[in-house]
Amino acid sequence: MKVSDYIVEYLISKGVTDVFGYPGGMVTHLMDSFSKYEDKISQHVCFHEQAGAFEACGYAQRSGKLGVAFATSGPGATNLITGICDAWFDSIPVLFITGQVNTNEMKGQYHVRQRGFQETDVVSMVKGVTKYAKTVTNTEDIPDEFDNALETAFDGRKGPVLLDIPMNVLRSEIEVEGPINALTAKNKQHIISGEEDLQATSAAKKIIEDLKSSSRPCIIAGCGIKDDNTIPIFRRVVSSLKVPILTTMPAFDLLTTDDPYNYGFIGAYGNRAANFIAAKSDLVITLGARLDVRQVGGVRKNFVPNAKLLRVDIDAGELGYHVRDDEEDILADAREVITALEKLIPESSINLWSGRNAWINVCDEIKGTLQNVQSDSQNATDLTHAIGEILPDGITITTDVGQNQVWVAQALKVQEHQRVLFSGGHGTMGYSLPSAIGAYYGTREPVIAFMGDGGLQMNIQELEFLQRDQIPVKVVVFNNYALGMIRHFQEMYFDCNYVDTLCGHGYDVPDLSRIAKAYDLEYHRIVTKEQIKSSLFEGDKPSLIEVCIPENTYVYPKLRFGEPNQDQEPLLPRDKYNWLMSL
Repeated sequence: MKVSDYIVEYLISKGVTDVFGYPGGMVTHLMDSFSKYEDKISQHVCFHEQAGAFEACGYAQRSGKLGVAFATSGPGATNLITGICDAWFDSIPVLFITGQVNTNEMKGQYHVRQRGFQETDVVSMVKGVTKYAKTVTNTEDIPDEFDNALETAFDGRKGPVLLDIPMNVLRSEIEVEGPINALTAKNKQHIISGEEDLQATSAAKKIIEDLKSSSRPCIIAGCGIKDDNTIPIFRRVVSSLKVPILTTMPAFDLLTTDDPYNYGFIGAYGNRAANFIAAKSDLVITLGARLDVRQVGGVRKNFVPNAKLLRVDIDAGELGYHVRDDEEDILADAREVITALEKLIPESSINLWSGRNAWINVCDEIKGTLQNVQSDSQNATDLTHAIGEILPDGITITTDVGQNQVWVAQALKVQEHQRVLFSGGHGTMGYSLPSAIGAYYGTREPVIAFMGDGGLQMNIQELEFLQRDQIPVKVVVFNNYALGMIRHFQEMYFDCNYVDTLCGHGYDVPDLSRIAKAYDLEYHRIVTKEQIKSSLFEGDKPSLIEVCIPENTYVYPKLRFGEPNQDQEPLLPRDKYNWLMSL
């Protein structure tokens, strides 16, 4: 059979239902093959390859399946790289397929910059941000290379893989003996081996023993346990352990907002209560949280100074980047550890650790004291909270990067079946809209895409995707006619020299009502909380909702670099700060 047909049948056999890409000469055979199987798999044409990569990320994050994005050689392939980086840093299993010039046009041993038109060595470019990347020049290697790539994408810490395939290979014939492999268990769901089960059980026993000997423990949970299979188990474990739970910002939806053991997310823009609780704990257990600078602060050794630190992570490299010299590290899949914990927690877990009631009372007092700090309240967070109050459960929410992302994490009310997608490690503006499209195709459920006026313009062309396919994505744009987070930096550190961040100072925003009209989208404008109605987020049609906020917006609380996490700005009165630290 034709190689491009084989690839499509192979993806179908792995459970992939939707792929994203942009037409180009070197992938025309692949596009043609997708069209032959349109009753089993849909190829969706994006309007920029970067957006296609983000769409594949959103699809993988919400479906739990392999994400797939394709592009032609040269500029098509290089336009994918930002999305490849996003999948790499956020551990998203995505297969990127790039077309390449015919093998007889490749530069090979010639010392020229390129031999074929649009020839580019994309594999060399992405080696550092993929788990596997290879140019497949031999037709007979196609089956093994796809097997290797998919197994690698899902094995251990998930991540992106790339196969670069010359056009003559895509159009060639391949001998296929019998049916293409059916969906394998390994790629359908994570299978725990005997050795991994022992590791997880050992880690769970260690956690329980440490909890028993502590009086002020807390758990910091990260994206390593953020999948639909693990979240319900984690919530049951939390209910049994009755331990204060903190999260990283991208994982803030692991628990519902109303969960009594949810004390918020840590870090530079984290909840004040979460940062205080971490600082006052005598045992901090991290599960799938890599503890980067935004989470622990600029001086790593100052993080949780009064606590024993126990870290559980699947990535030895992350554990090798120590927070403190005396930390204890366990190399294991945090998802498996959560499963093992549920099996090991005794029924009498109320006595699992000493001082339980006293510590919970302290945490509740900290939370109650800090949850309504007047200086932290912003017009944008109030509006975000009001929107969150009326969103239906089960909806997917995406954010961009910048102030809008933090407002959502700080103010959105998370319900039981809601999921929030971030561009976490790479922090990419322009992520929210295309990832919302991918998330929709991963679930076939409505999506709310939050973004700022700057992020919208990064991938504004994907509004045409919404209109063309009429998919139920509501685009919520916080418009302050500024690049708000950078404007705030300029106010703090550059004597209010707002170069390139304000309208009239090198930056600008179009009339969004006219943008909506140009894309034939329903448009709404919100200025006050009273205008926020549930009807705005109902229905199966896409729409653009502009939320007008002041130019001088802020994200509070905010940590000044090098300060302890719990001492965020605007600074608390010193008597209140000292009292909280003394509890």
